[in-house]
Amino acid sequence: MSPFVAAENVESQERPGPYERLRAKITEMMSHVPLRTRITALVMVAVGLSVALASIAAWVTVRNQILSQLDVTLYNHASQVASTIRAQQDDYTQHGVKAPSTLTVPVFEDNEVVYFNSDDVQLGTNPQTTLPAIQPSDADITVAQNGTGHSFQTITFPGGSKVRAVTVPVQPSQFTPGNREAILLAQSMHDTQQTLGRLSLVSILVGIAGIAVAGSAGITVGRAGLRPVDRLTEATEYVARTGDLRPIEVQGTDELARLATSFNSMLTALARSQDHQRRLIADAGHELRTPLTSMRTNIDLLSQVFGSTSEHAAPGASQPPGLKRIQISDADRAELIGDVRAQMEELSVLVGDLVELSRDTKPQAAPEPVNLGDVVRQAVDRVRRRAPYLKFDIQLEPWYLEGDPATLERAVTNLLDNAAKWSPENGTVTVRLSDGLLQVADEGPGIAEEDLPHVFERFYRSTEARTMPGSGLGLAIVRQAAENHGGRVAAARAPSGGALLGLWLPGRPTEEEDPQNGGTAANA
Repeated sequence: MSPFVAAENVESQERPGPYERLRAKITEMMSHVPLRTRITALVMVAVGLSVALASIAAWVTVRNQILSQLDVTLYNHASQVASTIRAQQDDYTQHGVKAPSTLTVPVFEDNEVVYFNSDDVQLGTNPQTTLPAIQPSDADITVAQNGTGHSFQTITFPGGSKVRAVTVPVQPSQFTPGNREAILLAQSMHDTQQTLGRLSLVSILVGIAGIAVAGSAGITVGRAGLRPVDRLTEATEYVARTGDLRPIEVQGTDELARLATSFNSMLTALARSQDHQRRLIADAGHELRTPLTSMRTNIDLLSQVFGSTSEHAAPGASQPPGLKRIQISDADRAELIGDVRAQMEELSVLVGDLVELSRDTKPQAAPEPVNLGDVVRQAVDRVRRRAPYLKFDIQLEPWYLEGDPATLERAVTNLLDNAAKWSPENGTVTVRLSDGLLQVADEGPGIAEEDLPHVFERFYRSTEARTMPGSGLGLAIVRQAAENHGGRVAAARAPSGGALLGLWLPGRPTEEEDPQNGGTAANA
């Protein structure tokens, strides 16, 4: 096959049909129509169609009833005429008198009666009728031939006038046993047509009134139904314009009320996030001010030590105004430089903790299978290198969960660092892991009862802690990691008198098999 033909076939397969194009066009047009207009139009169409269908159904029902009643009346009248004619013919035959060509039966002027036999020979008519002459049809002749049954028909004359006709057989008697005759009785439908015409007019007027009512109902329903949407729209615009995050009023329990409730939840989360940002900025400014002030003092002192006349000054450097060069010993100079470096390191740690806490959300990375026991061992090894003067009493039971290994290791490390900071030299840090609960106890001074509820808050530092290095963010990072993994934290006093900090994480004591490769979900 030629590639051009193949491409044409593919294009023809991908080209949407007329129905799809029409639907897409309607969808595009409706997307530009306001929701209120769409609801009003839908209600108008629905109610209008209902009224129209009801009017049509009523008109058809009444019309059929009128025509059915007309047919019953015609049939009964025709049967009476046939019986009367049969009696008259028998009387003529019995007395040997020839029957007249006109009928002497009780019929109305707007009725036509045709008396004929199976050979389509007319035996009599109604001389008083005002209707045009009617010829029996094949169906009428068949009724005469069979002597049973009947036939109805509607006959339209030139000019538009109509008649309804019925044909019934004239039963033979003992005097004329072989006769095959019938009566055709026709009645003008002028009155019936007038009645149906008035009914049609009434139905049309009712339909128009129904459409008008449908329009009013559509407008009313559109306004009433979208009033909560209008309130919600005004509330969102007010929030966007003013930044006021107070919840909006919720009315009812319908879908719009659920939408308003969800919007309030979003406002609450946004307010909480903004409050978190404000507190973080305020606390960060307060915490950064102390190391920055100390560092500035030391740098000013170093500027006096390493003035422009110093051999250590950079080429082209000038001495800061108002500062005089001072002389200090090499030991003091080394101590001063060490203080600056320590303050820079403290500042770096503080900035790192601030960045960690500023996320305030669950980790974006996909959770991984984690053995919490391995995480604790790695954290203990790291802290042991920083605090070689301490002993670590470790008892760990397996505990597996899905999470972020780096975040969990940082949280555990912060717990151990806190214990190492408060433990005396040659003290023991006790680490226990059982059923997902990690407990870290030290032999330090412990935590005061009034401070226990606050130790995991950001930047919270007790009176004793203010004399120790740290930013007050380490335990807050532990709580955030626990909450992001569905866990919780707690603080108490250890039996030894020190602090006892706990971290619980949901998980399981055994590994789960990986159905894809037959391996385990976590590495023990």
